Amino acid sequence: MTRSTTTLCVVTMLGSAAGFAFVPASKTSVTTQLQMGLFDGVKEAFSAQPLERSTLDGDRETPIDRWMGWSVSKDNEQQAPTAMPSDYVDAMDATNYMSVELEKPMGIVFEENDEEFGGIFVQSLKEDGTAAKHGVVVAGDQLVSVGPEKVSGMTFDDALGKIVESETPKTKLVMFRGSAKQLYGPTGASQEWLDEFVAGGAVDAASS
Repeated sequence: MTRSTTTLCVVTMLGSAAGFAFVPASKTSVTTQLQMGLFDGVKEAFSAQPLERSTLDGDRETPIDRWMGWSVSKDNEQQAPTAMPSDYVDAMDATNYMSVELEKPMGIVFEENDEEFGGIFVQSLKEDGTAAKHGVVVAGDQLVSVGPEKVSGMTFDDALGKIVESETPKTKLVMFRGSAKQLYGPTGASQEWLDEFVAGGAVDAASS
C-alpha cells in the first residue's frame, strides 16, 4: 500500500513537472514570434520602394505644373514632362493683364478668335479713336471682361453685345496681353482662376 502510494506520488509529480516544463517554452515561442513580427514590419518599411510624387488637386494646378508633368492625370498616372513653349506668357499672372476705361465709340475693331478658342481680340485701332488716343490698348489684346462681366470665350456677338449694352459714361475693359492660344490653350488660365480674377476687380484701369 505504501509502495503503491509512493509510485502514484512520483508519477503525479513527474506529470506536474512535465506540465510546467512546457509553459516557459510556449511563452518563449510566442514572445519570439511577436518580436520577429515587429522587426519584419520595420524591415518592410525600410526596404519598401520610395513613394512617387502624388498628383496635384485640380483646383491647384498651374501651367508650370502641367509643363513639369505634375498635372492631374487619369488612373493615377502622371503625364510626361513637356518642353516649355518659347513664347510662353503666364495667363494666370495678373501682370499680363491691363485695363482701360473708355468712352464710346471706342474706336476698336474686334475680331473673333478661331472656333477652338472662342472669345474676341483687338484686330486694330481706328486712327484718332478713343482707344488709340488713350494709348494702352494694342492690336492682339484678348478681351477678358467688360465692366464686372467676364466675356472670355464668348462668341463675337455676345462679347461685343456687353460693350453695346454698357450704360456707364466710360466702360471698363480688361485685356490679356497675349494670344488666344496663350489664354485658352493647354498652358492658359483656368476658368476658376479667371472667374475669381474678374470677380475681384481684375486690375486697376490705366490712366490716359
